[in-house]
Amino acid sequence: MTCRDRVIDGELARRLTRIRMRPMSLFGTGHATGAVSLAELLRARPPRAPDSGMTLAALSERIAVGGWPGLLDRSVAQALESLRDYLEEIRRVDIGRVDRKVRDPARVGRFLRSLARNVATCVAVTTLAADSGGADGALKESTAHEYLGALERLMVIEDQPAWAPHLRSRSRVRSAPKRHFVDPSLAVAALRATPERILQDLNLFGFLFESLVVRDLRVYAQAADAEVLQYRDNTGLEVDVVIETADGRWAAFETKLGPGLADEGAANLLKFAARVDAAKCGKSSALGVIVGTGFGYVRPDGIAVIPIGALGP
Repeated sequence: MTCRDRVIDGELARRLTRIRMRPMSLFGTGHATGAVSLAELLRARPPRAPDSGMTLAALSERIAVGGWPGLLDRSVAQALESLRDYLEEIRRVDIGRVDRKVRDPARVGRFLRSLARNVATCVAVTTLAADSGGADGALKESTAHEYLGALERLMVIEDQPAWAPHLRSRSRVRSAPKRHFVDPSLAVAALRATPERILQDLNLFGFLFESLVVRDLRVYAQAADAEVLQYRDNTGLEVDVVIETADGRWAAFETKLGPGLADEGAANLLKFAARVDAAKCGKSSALGVIVGTGFGYVRPDGIAVIPIGALGP
């Protein structure tokens, strides 16, 4: 039985508060300066930050090692080995124990790899099931749902829900969640990738970077009593991250690995902001493009450019 399964009754329940424990952020591990505060962004205060010194090579290592306290003092190779061993234990023992069913480790392994290949996307369960089939036959969709439920209870994965704002247009919001491991290092481990391979595959790097940003923003948003969501509608407009506070304030962010792609992200954010009904949802507290390297500033169009190495709570 996992911690999430336990039911606490009576007087004790009224004295307890549940806190979601998460991997450490880049700021928490000392790899980000925190010069740009999410709390300040949500108060509509413009960010500025010098170059944090983060490089793509260093970023690929941080993605591979993850935010695990027990791995901070280990080499990259040792961290990768530990994470692969962890996933091996999950597929062989933990996933069957948590839902009290006998599971085929080979199928679970293929399912984890499919999730890793589709990290930071709104991949459908039917696609995951089809992608996880092998010589022993296709994986049933119902089994894929059970795997997702078990992995969520084990706190291995955490979906990113959709934001459903009031819109000025007749666009229809898509409700499918984005798939994420709780830390992108688990996706790296599932793929048996390395920092060198990540650097060579910019498409994979981009999705892993987005998942890293989501991991860190979840840590910072939790401290601000806010949720980390995403937006996608039937016209194809997507926004990587929408943060909404308990009192209704919101901010939206695109993730772009290279600062040279900030123009593309900014154009998307401006289009999105124009589509949201500000009379009902309020004006955004911040619109920003979170990039892998460089320095932080506010563009003439009002869009902030925020390096991940400067982001903090």
